[in-house]
Amino acid sequence: MNSDTFWLAMALVLVMEGFMPFMSPGTWRKTFQQILLLSDGQLRFFGLLSLLLGVALIWWIA
Repeated sequence: MNSDTFWLAMALVLVMEGFMPFMSPGTWRKTFQQILLLSDGQLRFFGLLSLLLGVALIWWIA
């Protein structure tokens, strides 16, 4: 992996992160309000799930 691949991946993350607040800011705000209500354990579970999914995708693609 060279630096161009890294920066492309970072740019794609920004595109995906910006899509929801751009298209539907009200829904995005409501979603964050619901996330704030989750306990630390629930947030850790979703964080772990995201990490494992990301590692699995990297393993599958690479």
